[in-house]
Amino acid sequence: MTPRVRAPELPQNYTWLNTAQPLSLKELRGRVVILDFWTYCCINCLHILPDLKYLEQKYPDSLTVIGVHSAKFDNEKEIENIRQAILRYDIEHPVLVDRDFRVWEEYAVRAWPTFMIIDPAGYVVGYLSGEGKRDTLDELIQQLINQHQAKGTINFQEISLTLEKQRQPLTTPLAFPGKVLATPAGLFIADSGHHRVVMSSYEGEILQIIGTGKSGLTDGGFNEAQFFAPQGMAFDQENQILYVADTENHSLRQVDLKSQRVKIIAGTGEQSYNMRPHGGAGLETSLNSPWDLVQWGQTLFIVMAGSHQIWQMNLESGIVTTYAGTGAEACMDGVLTESAFAQPSGITTDGEELYIADSEVSSIRGVRLKEPQQVRTICGSGDLFGFGDVDGASENVRLQHCLGVEYAQNYLWVADTYNHKIKLVSPSTGNCQTILGDGSAGLKDGQGQNTRFCEPSGLSMMENYLYISDTNNHAIRRVDLNTFEVTTLEFPDLCAPDMCIPPMG
Repeated sequence: MTPRVRAPELPQNYTWLNTAQPLSLKELRGRVVILDFWTYCCINCLHILPDLKYLEQKYPDSLTVIGVHSAKFDNEKEIENIRQAILRYDIEHPVLVDRDFRVWEEYAVRAWPTFMIIDPAGYVVGYLSGEGKRDTLDELIQQLINQHQAKGTINFQEISLTLEKQRQPLTTPLAFPGKVLATPAGLFIADSGHHRVVMSSYEGEILQIIGTGKSGLTDGGFNEAQFFAPQGMAFDQENQILYVADTENHSLRQVDLKSQRVKIIAGTGEQSYNMRPHGGAGLETSLNSPWDLVQWGQTLFIVMAGSHQIWQMNLESGIVTTYAGTGAEACMDGVLTESAFAQPSGITTDGEELYIADSEVSSIRGVRLKEPQQVRTICGSGDLFGFGDVDGASENVRLQHCLGVEYAQNYLWVADTYNHKIKLVSPSTGNCQTILGDGSAGLKDGQGQNTRFCEPSGLSMMENYLYISDTNNHAIRRVDLNTFEVTTLEFPDLCAPDMCIPPMG
């Protein structure tokens, strides 16, 4: 018989979020506890949050989930950044900031995400790693409740928590805007935290609000459609159609500006767990966190962050297929079928090559559209843990979880997200230089490197201006490329959903 292992106690002197005071396993005796080891950059960790929410709501009086945030990137060690991630992803359970991987090591964790299951007597009864574990966890929780109810060792009661969103309600007009798209028709903003798309003029006048502001997957008119954390967009100027990567709905949506209607064109609304290259009819094929889009002729190219691949959709036939990437999370160059990416999150093109912000390997990749169709690494180490903040050339460059990339005039603008900088990369030489941002998180207008951003993640160019989705500042910034002057756009008529006061009549 395997000896039972008492769960190591959680540190009380570390930072705890989403709770008024630290929690101890001793005081949680009588409840089932799940420790969720996560880091907020990790797409797999984000995918399991709805599963945890489902379980928390199903067993409110007998289950406590504690997120143990063991950071991969340096930027993810900052308390304020973790707090912002809790707000962004609407996490409603306590989160322990696992400084220096102490708890990770005590529980011998090896990968993100990992769940440690602790029974009401305080013993570790098992662990699971990876996604798609909701049913297994559900079954295990139910078994533990039944066993301990029979023994009289369960303590049914709801625990009251003080959530970050109660302390810091999100009332800004934009909430964690993920991507921005500058077009001749106007500026489109993926207002990801408000689950909607905002269309404005370049002077900040609101032209359209697309979506109710509540998360969901609903087609229809602009005032009834629903999205779930939308990200990248592409615009068909001729037909006045906006394509949207509806990331947490694992879907692609079409927004028709003429008829003012939204419809799903790919995805089933369910996450795909098939990592092998495949394809099929758009509406019958499950997708996995599409994060950004670029249109090239009648093809929509998609960075599929969840499956670490580049996909394509034929807009005439409606067929979606894997274009590049085996599905392994890695950095492999070469032919399309043998290449590998790591949570690709930004895409742009010059018509010859696709350029990819490959976030988990902190690298910029190139994918040739014409023969020979090859994948290459333009700059960055290509290593899952090879990150930093170093300008220079090709493999000597260090970025930190870059999420955005925009091609213009033979150069690539890069949102070096976790370094809070905007950099310029030559696709021909791999040379990379910091242009904007001093590397500290903040909101500061000004010129060049005498400016500050906070996790910028989307970029778009129109004429002589670069528009930046400054995600954690809930702002859109504009850069005059003649002077490198940065200003913050104002949207005086925009407000958060449910915050607008109707005009007096």
